[in-house]
Amino acid sequence: MNRFTLRAAALATAMLVGAAAHAELSPEELAQIAQNPVGNLISVPFQENLNLNAGPYKKNLNVLNIQPVIPIDVNEDWNIITRTIVPIISQPAYAPGQTRTNGIGDVQFNAFLSPAKPGSWIWGAGTITQLPTHSDPLLGNNNVGWGPSFVFLHLEHGDPWVYGALLNNVWSSNNSTAPSYNNGLLQPFCNYNFHSGFYLMSAPIITVNWQAKGSQQWTVPVGGGVGKIFHFGKLPVNTQLNGYYNVDRPTFGPNYQIRLQVQLMFPK
Repeated sequence: MNRFTLRAAALATAMLVGAAAHAELSPEELAQIAQNPVGNLISVPFQENLNLNAGPYKKNLNVLNIQPVIPIDVNEDWNIITRTIVPIISQPAYAPGQTRTNGIGDVQFNAFLSPAKPGSWIWGAGTITQLPTHSDPLLGNNNVGWGPSFVFLHLEHGDPWVYGALLNNVWSSNNSTAPSYNNGLLQPFCNYNFHSGFYLMSAPIITVNWQAKGSQQWTVPVGGGVGKIFHFGKLPVNTQLNGYYNVDRPTFGPNYQIRLQVQLMFPK
């Protein structure tokens, strides 16, 4: 048995043991753990975003975000929570002569410093970095970007409510001849959990392009959906289905969004 096989076997064993430990938690507790963006838990969310009626030709814009979350123990008091967002994009034509463009967009990397033993109010503060990893010029920007990133939430054992917000802002470094950018994001979230692991939720992603003019700056969705914890064997999986209507949007922005998420949950 070679070294790679041994490592793979060790990793698989660790995941199975960890999954068994999580299987002992109640479905409601698992749901609340999944709803904490800076929880001390390895997870891999696959978030499918179907944006309807985007662009001048009113076609669908599809973005699949793969978002592995990996916590790192600094010491007994502090953790660093890393979140990488890899977007896989199918973008409709925005100009005559264009066709649909498929590929990878620009990767974003978040790192939050967060207390290892928080109370009912939990917070994380750190940075976000955007890297020009796009596979097609239409799917990204050649400038590296960075900025601050924050999260805060209320989560208390025995309380069915989990609520808070995540926010960041990314400025381009202008290290290339590509256009500069200055983009902000605010995601308030509110969840009500039932004992069965089923929950009601709303988590709209509000974005702003600070360099756009007037009514072209903001995209503001309103809506919500449902979530449920399932198990594949002993592996807990968090699933969500949401729908949103953009009450404010740029001229060629989509008017509706359907979001489906499947999150694989592994303990450290």
